[in-house]
Amino acid sequence: MKQASLYERLHLTHPIIQAPMAGGISTPELTAAVSNNGCLGMIAAGYLDPDALLKEIKAVKKKTKNWFGVNLFVPNVYEIEDCALHTSKTLLEPIHESLHIEQHQVSLPEAKCDDDNYHQLIDLIIREKVPVCTFTFGLPSRDVIHRLKQQHIILIGTATTVKEAIEIERAGLDMVILQGSEAGGHRGTFLHTEDEGLIGLMALIPQAVRLINIPVIAAGGIMDGRALMAARCLGAAAVQMGTAFLTCTESGATDIHKQAVTKATDSQTTLTSAFSGKKARGINNTFIRMMQKHEHDLPVFPIQNALTKSIRAASSNQNNREFMSLWSGQSPMLASLQSAEELIERVMEEAEEVWNGI
Repeated sequence: MKQASLYERLHLTHPIIQAPMAGGISTPELTAAVSNNGCLGMIAAGYLDPDALLKEIKAVKKKTKNWFGVNLFVPNVYEIEDCALHTSKTLLEPIHESLHIEQHQVSLPEAKCDDDNYHQLIDLIIREKVPVCTFTFGLPSRDVIHRLKQQHIILIGTATTVKEAIEIERAGLDMVILQGSEAGGHRGTFLHTEDEGLIGLMALIPQAVRLINIPVIAAGGIMDGRALMAARCLGAAAVQMGTAFLTCTESGATDIHKQAVTKATDSQTTLTSAFSGKKARGINNTFIRMMQKHEHDLPVFPIQNALTKSIRAASSNQNNREFMSLWSGQSPMLASLQSAEELIERVMEEAEEVWNGI
């Protein structure tokens, strides 16, 4: 029942959702290519304002008539702590010098919950009749859920623990993405400490499926048909793939990022909050090692993210991978440089081989 419901409701031919990768990795070309090949493409709106999101939506609509979705970051209250701010600026100063970054005034987010932009994005999603909306870093309010459901928009939450999955179901969302500790990029933990939300996907799926009734979408380290079938066997109705799509030709990831992923080994990813102030998985490099012992003294997200923005940009422009946020899941050795269509075809062929016992 869960499988049929998810396939029908998301208009899927294949049980694959493209993970929304914010910061320029998800592009209209990638989103449309995924949707055009029987899966669900996603626009990553976490860092976008309404004008930028509208531009993305219109670009995707020009490239596909199929369903796609938009992912939003649920805003959280944060404060700018002077001590943490000073610590970060002091630690980053020599890196600015080594990358020849001119000192300038960093535009920091205000010390509040950025509700205004978030609600404008909600309004835009409704106006543009986007059929699917996913949420990361928390639960949308009852009012937001009610407004979106009135428009028959399918709502999907992100959980890293069974408790979070239960709360997503209780809130009335239609489906849940279970994000295992293997997943690349930022962690979606919102009810626990970040260290508590580090359960492996293969352990998380059957425990969640036992206690919730909404369809489960498995995410974290899934790169091929074998992993897709393993997740399905444990009770997931579909999978969400990020790193696998990051190295596709339609992805907006830089060449140096794609090369870093395809050349990485299984032991080279690590969790860090040094780039953004929130735990995320990426390929280990000099910046992560330099900042590792100071992580607990740094500002929270999105303050630290704003402080390191110029470093990440300069490092990318200089083809210097040592100070870039090279997000990747724990299965980089399975990544390939290929088109989204080729990836989807390969994954489904592998899944069929597993199903047939080959």
